[in-house]
Amino acid sequence: MQSTQTDQTWQAFSQRMTYQGDPYLGAEAFTFTREAVARLNERNVHVLRTLDSLDERRAESADDDTPLMQELQRMDSKINVLLDIVDRLLLPETLLPARQPVSFNAVGALVPASVLPASDTLLIRLHFDACRALPLELPARRGSVSENGRAFIYFCELNEMVEDGLERFVFCHHRRKVAEARLTGVTENVSSSKHEM
Repeated sequence: MQSTQTDQTWQAFSQRMTYQGDPYLGAEAFTFTREAVARLNERNVHVLRTLDSLDERRAESADDDTPLMQELQRMDSKINVLLDIVDRLLLPETLLPARQPVSFNAVGALVPASVLPASDTLLIRLHFDACRALPLELPARRGSVSENGRAFIYFCELNEMVEDGLERFVFCHHRRKVAEARLTGVTENVSSSKHEM
């Protein structure tokens, strides 16, 4: 049964666009309770909205060269610096878990198997640079491990708002990578939706 579930979720995962990056990644054993899952869902909606608003504000500083836009961009830069300072004070880098190569979407994630505890039920914490003090905390189950040491985990009990927020986060990250590649003239592969186990 577990194998069938893993196969189905792997198919769903591999057919969707994924975020690929090196966020700070923590993992611990987790016991699923209705109260804990409800609390995580509520918190994750808040974190995704925060990350979304921070990304939107950065994206709005576009190519407009009017004096007003230049002044708004200067203010935006100052706010970003203040947010970064507050973030570092709230959670110094020394207290963060290590950065790890991660691919994820609303279905699950590929992570280094070495960071996972010996438990079938997990809580995955992803800290992003935009707001390191507010991690996504995603309940998950262990899937399969590939020969290259990457483990597939699939998320469980996420409500619709969290799933939608994750999809939007992944899409915005992908769009930003495409835009950066165009600006720098780099022809890197940013589609990142196909995975092999």
